Parts: sequence; structure tokens; C-alpha cells
Amino acid sequence: MSMNLVTLLYLVASVCFIQALKGLSHPTTSIRGNIFGMTGMAIAVLTTIALVHGQARALNVDFTTGIAWVLAAVVVGGGLGAFMANKVEMTKMPELVAFMHSMIGLAAVFIGVAAVAEPWAFGITAAPVAAVVGARTPDGAVLFEGFVRHAIPYGNRLELFLGAAIGAITFSGSVIAFGKLSGKYKFRLFQGAPVQFSGQHMLNLVLGLATIALGLVFVATESWPAFFAMLALAFVMGVLIIIPIGGADMPVVVSMLNSYSGWAAAGIGFSLNNAMLIVAGSLVGSSGAILSYIMCKAMNRSFFNVILGGFGGEATTASSGDKEQRPVKSGSADDAAYMLSNAETVIIVPGYGLAVARAQHAVNELAEKLTHKGVNVKYAIHPVAGRMPGHMNVLLAEAEVPYDQVFEMEDINGEFAQADVAIILGANDVVNPAALTKGTPIYGMPILEAYKAKTVIVNKRSMAAGYAGLDNELFYMDKTMMVFGDAKKVVEDMGKAIE
Repeated sequence: MSMNLVTLLYLVASVCFIQALKGLSHPTTSIRGNIFGMTGMAIAVLTTIALVHGQARALNVDFTTGIAWVLAAVVVGGGLGAFMANKVEMTKMPELVAFMHSMIGLAAVFIGVAAVAEPWAFGITAAPVAAVVGARTPDGAVLFEGFVRHAIPYGNRLELFLGAAIGAITFSGSVIAFGKLSGKYKFRLFQGAPVQFSGQHMLNLVLGLATIALGLVFVATESWPAFFAMLALAFVMGVLIIIPIGGADMPVVVSMLNSYSGWAAAGIGFSLNNAMLIVAGSLVGSSGAILSYIMCKAMNRSFFNVILGGFGGEATTASSGDKEQRPVKSGSADDAAYMLSNAETVIIVPGYGLAVARAQHAVNELAEKLTHKGVNVKYAIHPVAGRMPGHMNVLLAEAEVPYDQVFEMEDINGEFAQADVAIILGANDVVNPAALTKGTPIYGMPILEAYKAKTVIVNKRSMAAGYAGLDNELFYMDKTMMVFGDAKKVVEDMGKAIE
């Protein structure tokens, strides 16, 4: 296969990836976007295999054994990925995304280690030749069995250092994020509350500088001990960066790790001189960075504030249990159903509690019953509701909620004042009016203005504070009625009462 044809096919694959990102920006075009993405990846993989085959023939290297290993890895990895994607519940999608990010990071580390060990196999240095073991060439390269180990060019060393380091941080950080998102592991590092200790930021700074220093030593001397020491510190840094971040910031963490995985792939792509890997990694890295910015803007916080602030821990005892209990107006599912049936406009605000209860199908059925009674039903989505970007959108799409009923925060906020009922299902901080009060931790954070609705129905299991650890004044308003219980059961009871 000529290089011109390879370049052309890689260009076609790149266009497919760009169209995939464009398609995934809206639910109505997401299927088309996925098709573009799969098509582009198939073209990229097949082209790369053909390219490697041509290079192996030119170097008189056995290709059959190598491609057999590659195909075996594709079958095993693809099979496991298909099994997990088919088995995972929509509520567990954030954990799956974090797991996939960790695998991308680990792949970058493995490729970096292999490239450092045998650079000629990746086209970084000269190809194998027959040689006398232990001899040296005039340029000082050491001769090993079957090949000459030339020095790796400085540029490639820098690329390998950056790609492998970012990959290591991505892997260990994603593992911690997976544990925090899962919420079923008792190990302290995997719990949702931030893990903070004295001198934490200084330790991170020292480790970061040490990682860079060891990487530069590798670049200057091609020292294997420096390279592996750098990798070890990068793995530790990935853990330390994520453990002080709590549950409320998980959407930013997920998009940030997505960006890291892309830059790791791009860095390795430069080392391997593979244009397709550079393009694909850059697209993932840049889109993840943009998404992280959008998430931070939605919380009115800077990216560094998220990484260093530790905001988003579980509610503390002082914020929930030690406070004097304030009276709230509570009611039953039947009471809520009566209010909904007599409303003209209802806005539903889904939150993480809805995801935990797996109530998305019950909510859709409730909305359909209200619609049949002539009620105008809409859904309001906050950008950081749930545990990953677009979490609520994914849940509603899985329940086949019509796309034209789902609105983003900036499009729906102006309609709350005219809504007869706003029903909040498992959301807390994203509807908390404390964001309007100076001095509160979430001051300035854009929220869904559910407090403006004529009547507010809130479904929660208890009066516990949200991830920000703040009480919610919305729950104590005269217009608000609390309906306590599991979201799925409560919504199902509402639907039965409406019938």
C-alpha cells in the first residue's frame, strides 16, 4: 500500500471522527454519529494493519505471527467490550466510561514501555540486522542479538515521556474515579467523600516536579531507571489528583480524564509517527477539554478550583444531623398526582436520585399519562446533574423520552415562572437557591430555577443534604411539598393515582 493511499484513508477516517463528534452533540443525530465513529475506526485499523504488513515485507520481518497476536487481542478486547457494554445498566454508564478511560491510559503506558525497550520495532530507530553481541558501532550504538540498538532521537524520547506519563495518570486516576462512581467499595480512596490531608497540595507539587525531572533525565540520557521511576510517580499522581475530588465534581472529572486519555494517545502517536493516532487523540483530548470547561462554567468554578478545592464531598454530620430540624410540608404520592393532574404545565427535573432508583421508565410513563390528560410536560436538564456529562440525557433517551420534551438549563429556566408544577426527582444542589446567596460554597453556580414555579413537588429519600453539604431552602418554602421515598415507587404510585 502506497503512502499516498494510506494518507488518503487516514484523512477519510479523520473526517468520519469529526462527523462522529458532530453527530454526538445532539440525541437526534447520535446514532448517525456512532456509525461515523465506528466506520472511521474500522478504516483506521484496517489501514494500519495494511501499512504494517507492507513495512514488514520491506524489512523482511515475519508478519504472520505478529498480526495473529494483534487479531487475537482485537477479538478478546472487542468481545469483552461488547459484553460489558451490553450488560451494563444505563445507571452504571459513568463507571463504564471511567473504566474505558483507564484502559486507554494503560495502553499508552504499555506502548511507551515497548517503544523504549525495542524502538526499532516501532520505526523509531534502525531495523534489525545480524550483529555480534556486545559489539559497538562507530556511533556508539550497542549491538544485541539480532539488532543494533541505536539511541532513540531526543524528540521521540520527549514524546514517549509525555505520552506514557499522561497515560499513567489517566489510568490510576480513572481507577479511583471508577471506585467513587460505583459507590460500592468500602476502601477509603473509593468513597465519594474527598480524601484530604495536611500538605496534600505541596505533595502533589513535589511529585509533579519530580515526575517532570525524571522525564527530562530520560530525554537527556535515555535512562531506563529514570523512565520507570517517572512512570511510578505518574501512577501515584493520578491517585492523589482524584482522591480530593468529591461526588458533585464527578462530571468534570470524567470529562477531564477523557481529555487526558486523548492527549496520551496523541503523544504516543507522535512517537510512532502515526498520523491517525495523532488526529484521533487530539480530537478526544480537545473535545474533553472543551467539555471540562463547559462543566466548570455550569458550576461557576475554574478547572483548577475543581482539582484543588475538594468541593463535592458527602454531606457532613454538621450539615445534616446536627442542625435543628425545620418543619417541611410533606404529602403522599396521591397528593402529588392530584396536583399534577390539575396542572396545565409540568416541568420535571431529574437528578442522580432518579438514576439510582432506575426510575426513568416510570417517569416516562407518568409523563405520557399526563400528556394524554392534556398536560404540557417538559424536562429540565442541568449540565452537571448526575455523575457524568449528559448522564440525565442518556437515562431519558434510554427510556425513549421524546427529544422535543427535553430542554437544557438555559432554554428552560425562563419557563419555570409560568409552570404550574415543578417536580424534582432526586436533584438537590442543581436546584438549590443557596447559589443566589453570597458566601455559600455554591454562590454564583447557575441553577435550574425550579423555585419560581407556582408549586414545587420534591421527591427524596430523606432530608439529607446534597453533595455540597448544604441545606436547600427550596424544601422549606410554602409552595413546596416533599414526597419521601424511593423515586421509582413514588413515581409509579403517582401514575396509578392519575389513572
